[in-house]
Amino acid sequence: MIRFTLLAASLLATAAAAQPIPKDADSGPVQAASTAGAGPFKAVVSAANPMASEAGLSILKQGGSAADAAIATMLALTVVEPQSSGIGGGGFIVYQPAKGALGTIDGRETAPGVASPKQFLDEAGKPMPFMKAATGGRSVGVPGNVALAAEAHKRWGKLPWAKLFEPAIRLAEGFAISPTMARFIAFGQDSLKVAGPEGRALYYDKDGAPLPAGTIFRNDKLAATLRTIAAQGPDAFYKGPIAQGIVQTVSSAEANPTAMTLADVAAYQAKVREPVCGTYRQYKVCGMGPPSSGGTGVLAMLKQLERFDIAGLGKDNPVSWHLFAESQRLAYADREKWIGDPGFVAVPTKGLADPAYLTARSGLINAGTRMAKAAAGMPAGAPMARVTAADNEVAGTTNFAVADTAGNITTWTSTVEKSFGSGLVSNGFVLNNELTDFNFAPEDQGVLTANHVQPGKRPRSAMSPTIVYDAKGQPILAIGAAGGVTIIAQVTKAIIGVLDWGLPVEQAIALPQLIAIGDRLSVEKGTFLETMIPALTAMGHQPVATALPLKLNGVQRVAGGWRGGADARGEGRPAGY
Repeated sequence: MIRFTLLAASLLATAAAAQPIPKDADSGPVQAASTAGAGPFKAVVSAANPMASEAGLSILKQGGSAADAAIATMLALTVVEPQSSGIGGGGFIVYQPAKGALGTIDGRETAPGVASPKQFLDEAGKPMPFMKAATGGRSVGVPGNVALAAEAHKRWGKLPWAKLFEPAIRLAEGFAISPTMARFIAFGQDSLKVAGPEGRALYYDKDGAPLPAGTIFRNDKLAATLRTIAAQGPDAFYKGPIAQGIVQTVSSAEANPTAMTLADVAAYQAKVREPVCGTYRQYKVCGMGPPSSGGTGVLAMLKQLERFDIAGLGKDNPVSWHLFAESQRLAYADREKWIGDPGFVAVPTKGLADPAYLTARSGLINAGTRMAKAAAGMPAGAPMARVTAADNEVAGTTNFAVADTAGNITTWTSTVEKSFGSGLVSNGFVLNNELTDFNFAPEDQGVLTANHVQPGKRPRSAMSPTIVYDAKGQPILAIGAAGGVTIIAQVTKAIIGVLDWGLPVEQAIALPQLIAIGDRLSVEKGTFLETMIPALTAMGHQPVATALPLKLNGVQRVAGGWRGGADARGEGRPAGY
């Protein structure tokens, strides 16, 4: 199998050893003509697996809201895309009802009570190798997606709770394994076969061989779990036999068993957060606040580019991509220093989103040459004692977006972190390795990082579900991405593609990707960006062409209704009516 070093490590240069991922799984070269879009529709769902898009669409056809369809999509992805997300993980949702205020809900996982700042240090006090830390019980956070779904349903749902589980239950009773899922099963042996017995039994045959594409896959335990939660409500996940199963699986893991408790699981709560909003040209852009770094990160990248004529330069001009790279470097520097769980550390969210601050940061960007060093700034409200620390967020995750006939629109990014998360499976669903999104080294020169491990704390995330509004305040785009730390730049690129370059959502998604963090710059191999390497080099960059972990999904308002866009680098397709 062809593998490449995961971008999160190569760009961030963390001490942790990175997890490789299959080059041909959820990423790879894409040509401009390679798109996955459809519409216009009265209502549409775009997910990273066509069966999940159809699951959400079936709920819309029954009169469900965008929230109902999004919940059904999340549940379906638990079944058909278990390597990326599910009820054993967490996520963030951004929801604009047709009438009423924008809402955002934080379903990020929490560290159990036994967690400590030294969680991922070895006996010598050095950061553990990534895969050693991520596999098994040590990396598992209390899952948040079920609580997130329940809060979203309470606020914006229309159909009965149990109805939303029906498509996923049918899928769990049998579906054909896709080529993408099969590649990840084969790739996931390093964690699935090491962490615990349920994953081995579920995804490998009696001889230990990975199940191939086309296999009719039944997940009877997951079907039973879904039926229980459907009938008894979200408390059935956080209390009782399902919670006991999570605790038992984490505590008895064959790798890194950890004493998560029933109290840890029962205490979980989804958090309603204030959205992070700002303007870009005549548009309004809103996203998720901390512990996500997506809302501030996307807004920073855009606002720092606002004074440049990105539309006039165009997508085929190396200067456009140089400017984008420089804006990324500044935004990622702020992310690494300032963002953490606001329940535990002071986060200068308002300062990071302040137009005056971002205008000043933009002044550091030169249209012709690369800045020598892109350092974190000092936004208003920032604590003085804070050090910069990159995390180990790896390529994984999924995003789905929905628009319904009533005008409700949403985007939800969901994850179990790396491929098949911790490698642990409980009651048929994969358990996350989200705690490895904390900083492995908790301090630098005696100063604690914003993102060090603490009991009950939520790790920093790059997930960036984002909604864009036109000058009249009408939502025109809901988008999000997968791919670890690259997510923020992926979402920003797609927004630029739609707003500045006038592309339909699927073509904006299909644009090649450039990632710039610190002193490193990567361009997507096999795309027109590779031909710009000499021009970018002349401006002072040292670009490297590489395969990148990319996967976006979005919906766009167009004449006649909604258009869905999915990333043709993967297997996602929109579905609408």
